[in-house]
Amino acid sequence: MKPETHSFGTRASSINRALDQIGDKWCLLILQEVFWGVNTFGQMLAGTGASKGVLSDRLNWLQSIDCLRKDNSARHPVYHLTKKSIELYQNGLMAIVWERTHFSSPNLDKVELVHDHCGKAFWPVMQCSQCDTDIDARDISFKPGPGAGVDQRATKTRRRSPAATNSASKTLYHNLINLLGDRWTANLIALAFHGLKRFDEFHQELPVATNILADRLKRLINEGVFSQQLYQQNPMRYEYQLTDKGRDLFPYFVTLLSWGNKYCGTGAGDPMLLTHRPCGSPLQAEVRCNQCFEVLVATEVHFHL
Repeated sequence: MKPETHSFGTRASSINRALDQIGDKWCLLILQEVFWGVNTFGQMLAGTGASKGVLSDRLNWLQSIDCLRKDNSARHPVYHLTKKSIELYQNGLMAIVWERTHFSSPNLDKVELVHDHCGKAFWPVMQCSQCDTDIDARDISFKPGPGAGVDQRATKTRRRSPAATNSASKTLYHNLINLLGDRWTANLIALAFHGLKRFDEFHQELPVATNILADRLKRLINEGVFSQQLYQQNPMRYEYQLTDKGRDLFPYFVTLLSWGNKYCGTGAGDPMLLTHRPCGSPLQAEVRCNQCFEVLVATEVHFHL
């Protein structure tokens, strides 16, 4: 018998909708593998470290949401990206930027990105499409959009493994996957970008057990993503604020927001509207090459190891 599934209401969010689809750690690992051309069950089993049962479950899930397509014509079935999952490419680039900025990784440090359009080694940057300046989380304002409201979200999701990815593996951003592959941790960071700072505010948005919420907040502090500031002495209460390391995750979440707006909508419009205050325009973020400043697309970028 399958476990009973319950739901809870949170503010409508394209980021949460996207996380509920592909934010699971194993889903992130599988999609990264397929982007690298690792696309058979056996190859992914070795590359991700997942058990056969977990890998099979996630592959079936990713097919069900149209993020993978299975080709049975070969001796060993091959999994291919779909149009929907290919558009997560810029999200992966922003993950690489955050990982290399904040961690030393032998695997990532030796990777060179080459942009075929200009023929140069490059680094991805996120810029405003209207004023061509780099995007900083502190320059963005938020307001409810036409799709604002409440989403009903399942309390039971696909089974998760507590195991962390191995830093010795070829995973390019294992620290990000270990951090954001946890549902509640990723949700807390997203809420912090919306301006939430206090325990009660987070708990109101995420009706998770208080001990789990406290554990995730502690982890974010230990990871250097949140800082803790005392705002009340008796009883002692704290605010949780994004650090520079935490704010540097903003481009990753912006690409997730854009993908969620496109593929996880309900037809009511975008739940949240972002404005780039320096130019006053609705935020249209573009991930560009820092050499020629053209928008990066998957077919024009190669990885050299």
